[in-house]
Amino acid sequence: MDIKKVCLRCVAVIIVAFVMPTGIWLYARSASRFGRVAAVAAGVAMGEYKPYFSADDDSKATVQTAYPSKLEAAVVSKHSIWDMDMAPQEKQTPSVSAEVPSPLPAQDVTDKIPYPASMEGNDGVIEKYTYGRYDGEQYFDLDGGGQVRNCTELSNDELYEESSKPYDFQIDGNSSEPQILIYHTHATESFEPTDKDHYDSSFSCKTTEPEMNMLSVGDKICEQLDKAGVAYIHDTLVHDYPSYDGSYDSSRMAVKQILEEYPSIKVCLDVHRDGIEREDGTRLAPVAEIDGREAAQLMIISGCDDGTMGMPDYMKNFHFACALQSALESDWQGLTRPVLFDYRHYNQDLTTGSLLIEVGSHGNSITQAQYTGELIGKTLGKMFGGE
Repeated sequence: MDIKKVCLRCVAVIIVAFVMPTGIWLYARSASRFGRVAAVAAGVAMGEYKPYFSADDDSKATVQTAYPSKLEAAVVSKHSIWDMDMAPQEKQTPSVSAEVPSPLPAQDVTDKIPYPASMEGNDGVIEKYTYGRYDGEQYFDLDGGGQVRNCTELSNDELYEESSKPYDFQIDGNSSEPQILIYHTHATESFEPTDKDHYDSSFSCKTTEPEMNMLSVGDKICEQLDKAGVAYIHDTLVHDYPSYDGSYDSSRMAVKQILEEYPSIKVCLDVHRDGIEREDGTRLAPVAEIDGREAAQLMIISGCDDGTMGMPDYMKNFHFACALQSALESDWQGLTRPVLFDYRHYNQDLTTGSLLIEVGSHGNSITQAQYTGELIGKTLGKMFGGE
């Protein structure tokens, strides 16, 4: 027999006996993934998805280890992972020197970064956007309402079980001793003056004027705590001026001092705003309609420790994050984006009730953000208020 024919027959046998069965098995195993990729590709082609990739390594869309959720099938919806990745990652930038920056009282820096008297430029687009419920391998639903986005190597099943556990502290709503600390590592983050569809790119989206920055959002939270009779401290020190670098070191020092003086404090909320922007420069204003008014949607960030971050009690913070997320969604449906559970620190080792909250984005109006502060305060008052 011709040696060439023998070789061809051997190759055919190998293909039929080994290659084809292996290919069929791999396809069956990955068919759902192929379908999701095809769906995303089709969505991009049809304009339903608008992928965004930042040049910053910390904010790129990254491949995560996927874990199936016991609650839902992993399918692509119009609200996709691309939407969530448009927001840059909140960075904990270290100090440029060994010396921790000293925070400044808000009244001493009010005129250092003035809020613009007018914004005549019209060289950027603002688009309102409502984050909804997400499908996908990173997401799972909370029983009380809201969702979690799991960006860690822990399984969704494990986190789902943890999410139903009660938070690990008790608030005395009748005590005169402070129970809650509201503070702002990035106090100068600010918003648009009005609800509009364009922005002036010359505006830095920062100001030291307290009525137009994060301090005003914190004030709205605290007004509602007052009404509920919950004792609190609102730290209005400015940690990110004159230097942004080291602001987390500065706020850490301040929070530790406050906790030493007031050990009654169980909850520490670091209130920020996000900065969500498409690659073409369009700024998104995440909004939800609550009782006939537009509020800036918020996102809770709960940090996970990979064993190198000095947060042995991170899961206790996660219990509180889930409880607060569900309470907010129960009170104000649509107000929240999924809890971000990721390898972050943000000084969340200081208490078992330490969380970071992103209120809106730089496309939202100050009124929308302050309204969200009011809603957060009402929910906290309802959770912790005395009789």
